[in-house]
Amino acid sequence: MSVAPKRVLPIVFLPGIMGSSLRMSAARQAELKKSNNIAWKPDSGFDALKMVNATPAQRQLQLDPDTTEVDIYDPHTNPTGDPKETADGRHNLGFINVELNVGIDTPLLKSDPKKSKEVKARERGWGEVYFSSYRSILEICEEALNQYWTTGPWVSAIIGREPKIWGASPEFMLPILTEQQHKKAVAGCWFPVHAMGYNWLKSNAQSAKVIASRISALICKYQNEGYQCEKIIVVTHSMGGLVARALIHPDIGGMKDEILGIVHGVMPAAGAPAAYKRMRCGFEEAYGGIHPAPKVLGNYGAEVTAVLANAPGGLELLPSKAYGNEWLVIAQGDKSLLKLPQKGNPYSEIYKLPDKWYGLLREEWINPARLEGRGFSKTCELLDLAENFHDTIRDSYHPLSYAHYGADSSRPSWEKVVWNLEKNQKTDGWQNFHIILDSGKGRLQIFKSETAPNIDIGFSIDGVESAQLTPHGAVDVSLGPSNGPGDQTVPMRSADAQLFSKKFAGIFRQIGYEHQGSYDDKNAVRSTLYSLSKIISTMRWSDDT
Repeated sequence: MSVAPKRVLPIVFLPGIMGSSLRMSAARQAELKKSNNIAWKPDSGFDALKMVNATPAQRQLQLDPDTTEVDIYDPHTNPTGDPKETADGRHNLGFINVELNVGIDTPLLKSDPKKSKEVKARERGWGEVYFSSYRSILEICEEALNQYWTTGPWVSAIIGREPKIWGASPEFMLPILTEQQHKKAVAGCWFPVHAMGYNWLKSNAQSAKVIASRISALICKYQNEGYQCEKIIVVTHSMGGLVARALIHPDIGGMKDEILGIVHGVMPAAGAPAAYKRMRCGFEEAYGGIHPAPKVLGNYGAEVTAVLANAPGGLELLPSKAYGNEWLVIAQGDKSLLKLPQKGNPYSEIYKLPDKWYGLLREEWINPARLEGRGFSKTCELLDLAENFHDTIRDSYHPLSYAHYGADSSRPSWEKVVWNLEKNQKTDGWQNFHIILDSGKGRLQIFKSETAPNIDIGFSIDGVESAQLTPHGAVDVSLGPSNGPGDQTVPMRSADAQLFSKKFAGIFRQIGYEHQGSYDDKNAVRSTLYSLSKIISTMRWSDDT
């Protein structure tokens, strides 16, 4: 190239829940007697390990939306909570595997005499997200989109190929992408890839407002550096899709005009029953030890509830009205005794039910740290806000949106949550029974009174220790297995809300990956690059003739 392009169209990546690093206030750090202010850093196995045996109260204090913020890279003030730890050390990403055949006078990740590409990546926010999980999609997009005079292996893999190979839904009749079309789309422009974390404990509406401010500042930054920067493109993972939908809503983020298009990955478009299951029964051991979330956020319902019942963002992952009826099932043998919701409102029919053993909230699990103003009533207020958020963004999709998500029948994904009452036990009046024993892992005993009569009943880790300890009239209840196609977390039933919205330019229903690791899947990456190329091709600059 004789003259480097001066146009910039940034790609902004928004991670999923638990995909952003958080730091805590100095006061909370002192209260917890921590040597640094890390509240959540998924890339730090050492810090994650320390939380494995944390009590519900400790988890609530450490992951408190009121005392946490995104751990943004700031080498000037060094907000690590530890004078021995630098911001560069905290956000160290190791070697950035991006090799670009471009000059140093570009906005890309290319080392120059003043700054290494690793430092530039930290400044791009790559260190504030779950880098070991997201690095491949960040690096691939940076490298694949920014050498328009040639095609590397990732671009070559999408050129001249039928999109149905990567799971394209036939309703959209997506065309084959030619090399000429792709090169024309990306010519004369740079596509620096940024990551923006957000406080996933707080409402996604609040996160959207913060991200909107950061996007405005990013556009101004490039303009002040002499580049022509008018819009950005958003790529999301999971909960990040909810943030993006709030980001473009006129009453929340108001950024529709600044965003050229959005690529949604594995978004729980209508929520996920897995959120209910995990608050009642803990995280499942489905990640093979790769991802730290299960053991850190909680193997038991009490551990998860202590965090998510106080976190607006977590509650916004619950199934919304758009998910539909009858996803919570009470069964005995082959007979369904109750299916909820029945009237289209899970907030009143499930989430805010007081004194119902099958409701979302176990009151004694909500506030183990005994913080002022927390408890059942406060969580119900947060659920009201979640309902309003869900209603507000229900039809909020960018007009130029693409999506990919799991539709894999071999990865059951809690399409429904089923409580099974023991077949041979009398269950008259079961709706009004009380929990007398709860393993926190999906094994209950319910009884007509709140306490068992003169009997001491114990639990092993997996449930009731022995049948002879069961009081006369008590009913054993167990959680049924996960069911329904998806990605082990988000069921296809939820993700398909994007398809049924009729507002997308293209949708890819895919198989072969687990939720958190979706961007490590080659077809998820290829559908993302295809979608980005199609979005980029629509860009019309203000000085175009």
